[in-house]
Amino acid sequence: MVPCWNHGNITRSKAEELLSRTGKDGSFLVRASESISRAYALCVLYRNCVYTYRILPNEDDKFTVQASEGVPMRLFTKLDQLIEFYRKENMGLVTHLQYPVPLEEEDVADEPEEDTGSVRREKERKYREGLDESSSEGVLSPPELPPRNIPLSTVPCEAKDSPSVSSESPRATEASRPSLSETLLQRLQNMDTSGLPEEHLRAIQDYVSTQLALDSDFARTGSSGLPHLRKLTVLLCRELYGEVIRTLPSLESLQRLFDQQLSPGLRSRPQVSAEVSPLNMVAKLSQLTSLLSSIEDKVKALLHEGPESSHRRSLIPPVTFEVKAESLGIPQKLQLKVDVESGKLIIRKSKDGSEDKFYNHKKILQLIKSQKFLNKLVILVETEKEKTLRKEYVFADSKKREGFCQLLQQMKNKHSEQPEPDMITIFVGTWNMGNAPPPKKITSWFLSKGQGKTRDDSADYIPHDIYVIGTQEDPLGEKEWLETLRQSLQEITSMTFKTVAIHTLWNIRIVVLAKPEHENRISHICTDNVKTGIANTLGNKGAVGVSFMFNGTSLGFVNSHLTSGSEKKLRRNQNYMNILRFLALGDKKLSPFNITHRFTHLFWLGDLNYRVDLPTSEAEAIIHKIRQQQYSELLCHDQLLMERKEQKVFLHFEEEEITFAPTYRFERLTRDKYAYTKQKATGMKYNLPSWCDRVLWKSYPLVHVVCQSYGSTSDIMTSDHSPVFATFEAGVTSQFVSKNGPGAADRQGQVEFLRCYATLKTKSQTKFYLEFHSSCLESFVKSQEGENEEGSEGELLVKFGETLPKLKPIISDPEYLLDQHILISIKSSDSDESYGEGCIALRLEATETPLPIYTPLTHHGEMTGHFRGEIKLQTSQGKMREKLYDFVKTERDESCGPKSLKSLTSHDPMKQWEPTSRSCEVGKTPGDPPPPEEPPLTKPEMFENPLYGCMSSFPKPAPRKDQESPKMLRKEPLPCPDPGLVSPSILLSKPPPEADKGSGKPFLSPTPRLRSFTCSSSEAQPAGGNKAQAKPRASAAGTPAPVPSKRPVKPSRSELSQPGQPAPSPLPSTRPPLPVKSPAVLHLQHAKGRDYRDSSELPHHGKLRPEDTPLGRAAMQ
Repeated sequence: MVPCWNHGNITRSKAEELLSRTGKDGSFLVRASESISRAYALCVLYRNCVYTYRILPNEDDKFTVQASEGVPMRLFTKLDQLIEFYRKENMGLVTHLQYPVPLEEEDVADEPEEDTGSVRREKERKYREGLDESSSEGVLSPPELPPRNIPLSTVPCEAKDSPSVSSESPRATEASRPSLSETLLQRLQNMDTSGLPEEHLRAIQDYVSTQLALDSDFARTGSSGLPHLRKLTVLLCRELYGEVIRTLPSLESLQRLFDQQLSPGLRSRPQVSAEVSPLNMVAKLSQLTSLLSSIEDKVKALLHEGPESSHRRSLIPPVTFEVKAESLGIPQKLQLKVDVESGKLIIRKSKDGSEDKFYNHKKILQLIKSQKFLNKLVILVETEKEKTLRKEYVFADSKKREGFCQLLQQMKNKHSEQPEPDMITIFVGTWNMGNAPPPKKITSWFLSKGQGKTRDDSADYIPHDIYVIGTQEDPLGEKEWLETLRQSLQEITSMTFKTVAIHTLWNIRIVVLAKPEHENRISHICTDNVKTGIANTLGNKGAVGVSFMFNGTSLGFVNSHLTSGSEKKLRRNQNYMNILRFLALGDKKLSPFNITHRFTHLFWLGDLNYRVDLPTSEAEAIIHKIRQQQYSELLCHDQLLMERKEQKVFLHFEEEEITFAPTYRFERLTRDKYAYTKQKATGMKYNLPSWCDRVLWKSYPLVHVVCQSYGSTSDIMTSDHSPVFATFEAGVTSQFVSKNGPGAADRQGQVEFLRCYATLKTKSQTKFYLEFHSSCLESFVKSQEGENEEGSEGELLVKFGETLPKLKPIISDPEYLLDQHILISIKSSDSDESYGEGCIALRLEATETPLPIYTPLTHHGEMTGHFRGEIKLQTSQGKMREKLYDFVKTERDESCGPKSLKSLTSHDPMKQWEPTSRSCEVGKTPGDPPPPEEPPLTKPEMFENPLYGCMSSFPKPAPRKDQESPKMLRKEPLPCPDPGLVSPSILLSKPPPEADKGSGKPFLSPTPRLRSFTCSSSEAQPAGGNKAQAKPRASAAGTPAPVPSKRPVKPSRSELSQPGQPAPSPLPSTRPPLPVKSPAVLHLQHAKGRDYRDSSELPHHGKLRPEDTPLGRAAMQ
């Protein structure tokens, strides 16, 4: 029985919490050490401080309390004896042990009834498939092999004669066991050998009877080879080897016949070695099987697509976009054709017309997305005279703009002179399969089609670099599921993906596939799993993980299936903490850090099982809100968002905005009905519709990462869960090669930390030091101890001053060094246990100058403090090379007011990943330094954001004559945001009406393009009821504005600030309304044709009727 004071694997912070809760001097507990395996930590409370003593085992497994030098050691055979000894006074501790802190009661019955069924089904499946107890990772074992300690007489053919042998003692069994040669000869006699040639059978018998003993001697002496077995295999395979040698040239010729793109490896076939050996045999057989598979794939593609397209299908075909632009103030439709393979951007006036202009990929300098209008894009191109030209285009919607940007990025990447990529795209998918086989077609999942933030059709031809697929309750075997995935990807990409890793824990599985071209870029592959089922011993719940290096960037992926049940929220939190602590992935040298700090990019996916926390009586109301797509009101009750906001789980992780329906619990074979009730023996069980299936991520600071899509499929219905997809654009670094010659001496770089201090949330009374870890250092660096001071609110302040060591990076080139990160761990001098870890980016705005730094400190997923100071970086000569992801920028327009979606605000890593810019995110630490003064980050409404055009209930834009003016669409006052339209947990104010109407201004005015929006101020809203009483057409033409004149009238700042308030009410205003045009002027304006020469003189004319122009309509979509 475990003593009450032994708390096992609880965290240090939890131990301090339990001791502080007792409040008695002499309270104590014992926990497992976090720094040394098989060691313990004795924690004692004295005068509101926690003192920790390390208990170490020696070679004889006796325990002793680590003491200062010169103090005699006392050894104890059991922990109980050690505790009893230190209960006496004056034994060397700060105080004697008095009050043991008991274990907290744990909810053992953590799984509802349906999970016990899954345990039973798993055992039945293992029994059917012949899995042994060690196959929880999904490794198949031969089903009928007897245990090793059972003699030959227990095999089925002799079991009838001696049924009692298996019950004898092992020693008696070993005494009667025949020799190995006799056993094998007996087995050979019982086998059907009628199909074997007599020569082969005699050779096998001869080897077993005489030569096996000789090979046994070789094995005992440590030899890696078995020469006699090698001779036997050569004899058996001699004819087969000859057949393979004769067959391979024929198969290679057949492959070349169907391969229009001749592979370099097939142009000159190397001479085949005449030596017959098992290694050569295996190599030739492998080549033979790969050739047969390749030939079959190529013939299928040829028959399916015809002789002309078999080569082109594997490439990205040209894609044409219809856009709107202006020339001399006159809007016109254009066709932008992106030819990725030839590296050209072609501009045409009609789809089938001749090329007006084309720009080579080298001449396309940058893409600038408008932050104010999500469908507008600026392209910077270089002309023949080496001048920069700025071209503005408006796309049909923001999805088309995103697809265009992705194609141009793909084109720049394909024709880049850099040998290694700066950026890759990653598909992450999670699906609880519900123990049912998948449908025949699941390609919509990998194409990110369905609900939510989805990809445009123009991006379908762009394959992702890496596909990560996580499944739960997966009934298929690894081989069968892998084949399904590869066939689906082959169908949509015409590419055979390489398997990086596959790992299974019971029915939880993760598969990682990569493009063939990346095979040599991926290394250091690691897999692991953690069980969190009943008593943390069953694998029906838990996590599987995969990590690897992509060139110089570390990537980690975790697929987890957490405890189910709406009321099991706290148990799910504990599941997450256990996975965080015990999942062993990544670089083992980073032992002080858990997986949230070991990877440049960490992606966490799975059936997390967090529910919508509402009463069961609200079930029909929930479904009604889902039908109305009023997700934000439900997301306010999402357990995961609430727990993140309180910093209880997924600290500093990010999740894209959810704009898709709950993915659980559907009635199978339909997506139109939620089956939220289930009759049980204990009564009716409710499973309210919830977002159980999620994808989150966490990246190092100042690293480029953008979520391009996040949604769920609508056509995969075999399970009660819908598959969820997320795609990411992630920055990566290459293995750096210096441009200087081998004899050139670079200036030695240096990283210097100045005036640093840490604030820790701890009651421990100990000294602290820092450890610095980084891939740019030869090894970790340890600092001297800091000086402790009492901080505010009971925190401990540890100052390190000027004593910190100067770090010497292995490479000083700024192109390498500015991409690196320094991991910091603050450790206790007493126990060497970490009290907090953080990460500092070296991508600084300037070198040679001290710059402020900050990082939050976390430990085992909990916030433990902060680290602040200054850093000074010295590099060699050189500068940062522009990365591919810098090709796409987002225009930061100060006049645009509210900012756009987080994922669309910037592709600039210096802005996007600034730690202080995350204050608006869920789970941000209150103690973090305040962000710089800037407008609050908000997100556009769903109706205003074309990203959500995939929602079936959203109407398409009406024709111009039927379209309402933007003022009529926004005339209702909104004192508080409609929860059905806003994004979760972020308050939105209505965008100013000017922002919508002003969209036509930059294009309709013939003034220079770089001119600011000087005329947009003339659209200030009037007070009173003029706007509400006007008709749609009249409201556009009769928008309150100054009387037509040569120069527009600019209203005051107070008038400009009015649109930020709720829409005007009918109550009389304190300010008189602006003058309105007379009916005669309005009549003339409607009667005459549009003359854009007038617009050039009176730019406000074009602005008064934004809906009259195609550009005005597109900008308002």
